[in-house]
Amino acid sequence: MPVPSVPAANWAGNVVFRALRVHRPSSVGELRRLVGRSRRIRALGSGHSFSRVADSEHELVRLDGLPPLVEIDTARRTVTVGGGMRYAEVAVALHRAGYALANLASLPHISVAGSCGTGTHGSGDGRRCLAAAVRGLQLTGPDGDLLELSRESRPDVFPGSVVALGALGVVTRLTLDIEPAYEMAQYVRVDVPLDEIADRFDQVFGAAYSVSVFTDWHDGAASVWLKHRTDRRRGDWAGGRAAGRALSPVPGMPADSSTEQLGIPGPWFERLPHFRPELTPGAGEELQSEYYLPRAAAPEAFAALRGIGFLLAPLLHIAEVRTVRADDLWLSPASGRDSVTFHFTWVKDTAAVPPAIAAVERLLLPMGARPHWGKLTLASAPEIMARYERGPDFARLVRSYDPGGKFGNALTDSLFRAERPE
Repeated sequence: MPVPSVPAANWAGNVVFRALRVHRPSSVGELRRLVGRSRRIRALGSGHSFSRVADSEHELVRLDGLPPLVEIDTARRTVTVGGGMRYAEVAVALHRAGYALANLASLPHISVAGSCGTGTHGSGDGRRCLAAAVRGLQLTGPDGDLLELSRESRPDVFPGSVVALGALGVVTRLTLDIEPAYEMAQYVRVDVPLDEIADRFDQVFGAAYSVSVFTDWHDGAASVWLKHRTDRRRGDWAGGRAAGRALSPVPGMPADSSTEQLGIPGPWFERLPHFRPELTPGAGEELQSEYYLPRAAAPEAFAALRGIGFLLAPLLHIAEVRTVRADDLWLSPASGRDSVTFHFTWVKDTAAVPPAIAAVERLLLPMGARPHWGKLTLASAPEIMARYERGPDFARLVRSYDPGGKFGNALTDSLFRAERPE
């Protein structure tokens, strides 16, 4: 049934969905019937994408009404979760059973399926994007049929089926790799010169299990957030000075919603994100863009962004730099290359921010930047797809899985040229 009370916009409010109807089925059977009779339909996750990747001019379906599922296979060290589950929910259930995920994003309130489908990531030299943990998928196809895919059963197409922007079907289940639970401690270094980070990039980002650099690109300094696993050796880098109190990643904001710092150990899921899982964030007064670059381009990108820091800083809440290990997923922005990511959290000014994004892209796109699928970009569809070697293979996969274009929208049509239904 349509849900009239569902918000008509994404979390940030910058995308007003154009769907004629929004559905919230309470069972997979109901979802299958809905998909089978729909002309065109898209899955809507937690609404944390800033691009129009989840938009539809026809129908949207929310999956958070499906029965919650967290099914652990101890022999295979995997967990199977429902398509409507959020990381915060999954993490608590896993930890209670003595297990963990290797990585989480900054915000744990985002949906697992939506995060994996858009190539969302955390940080760490050895940490791949969240989608790389996916071992298997269950999709609802265009006729309402269920399709099971796994890395073992379909190694030929599985790497193209995870980061798929919703274009292959509605994800009803995901199976993820897990490991034994671990503890972490988080430290923050402040007043770290950007020159030091650029010159000693490998040492800085190798100093902890997960590392994030926060800056405005203008004042020449940054804070570095170091998330250490207590069961692993700490790195020896210690630039700047230790923060004497808990901080927020966004300067001037209260630290109440930030995860525990000052070296106090705690469970993995309470340290890996920047924000506490038990606190649900309100609507975001912000816009976001982000770019994955080859790791080797980091010093050049640092210098280029510092050169326009005077332009960026007045429009930024904060910018963040992280590292992501390479993976083999066709449309992952880290596909085939170790990456450094440059994230920009802008003020919510839809007139002033696009010129700033354009300035950033003029610098970073020639360095090989791939825009995050769920963030804002001014790059054209052909320009984006030229950055993916397996892009043509994915377009063929879309036509194979969904020949009528039932799961497409304006964005995916422009990227993959899937045929629109009559």
